[in-house]
Amino acid sequence: MLRSWIKKLVGASPTGNTATLAPEHRFYVVGDIHGRLDLLQQILTQLDPDVPVVFTGDYIDRGDHSAQVLRHLRHLSGGATRLVVCLLGNHEEMLLRFLHDPERTHRLWMRNGGYQTLLSFGLGGLTPDMTTDQAVGAADQLRRAMGAPLLDWLEGLPLSWSNGNVAIVHAALDPRKDCDRQSRDVCLWGHPEFLTRPRSDGMWVVHGHTIVPQPRIRNRVVSIDTGAFATGRLTAAEIGPGKVRFLNTGPVQA
Repeated sequence: MLRSWIKKLVGASPTGNTATLAPEHRFYVVGDIHGRLDLLQQILTQLDPDVPVVFTGDYIDRGDHSAQVLRHLRHLSGGATRLVVCLLGNHEEMLLRFLHDPERTHRLWMRNGGYQTLLSFGLGGLTPDMTTDQAVGAADQLRRAMGAPLLDWLEGLPLSWSNGNVAIVHAALDPRKDCDRQSRDVCLWGHPEFLTRPRSDGMWVVHGHTIVPQPRIRNRVVSIDTGAFATGRLTAAEIGPGKVRFLNTGPVQA
């Protein structure tokens, strides 16, 4: 059903007037990965190795290799060859909430792909409809499986990053507020006017979270979540002064 919904989405042309785009230097932004380590590895081969990369969040859930994606991104972000920025997504937020309060949050996370993440960390003997007691035990197991270094890294991920007049965020920014005055919920979950109300401050925004059939530019908003976990198409945007270039891992699959 989800694949059919993605195919039915109608999006704007990926082209747009980018003359006012003014980052201080060229960089890449990579969209939602959702456990697709294979696609992450493929897209990295298309990026110049010395150019900064920003990841928009949602590294986990739905795909089969969430643990491996997190560990790989943590490794990349600690490297010395280039700047790698990993933003927090709402799926990482659900994982963290599960660890802190499994009794109240496990059902929401399981409905959104958390079960696949548990499996990727080697947790067995569980089902998506686990009981509250099982959720408490699973949270303890997951915390041990992740280990303190990975968990500390995840908890420290920023909500946004900016370069010149370009801001990158997982889900959205409130178009009525300055980029540095945004709420956590808006950054992670979205805002009803984000895609329809142009900002008045001249800032551009690059984001993931909302699946589009092809990357697009509208109202100085660059949308790059092309549903990689279901389509096999992970999208990256190369952002430079006055230009946007899209790269991806392949065509949308039926």
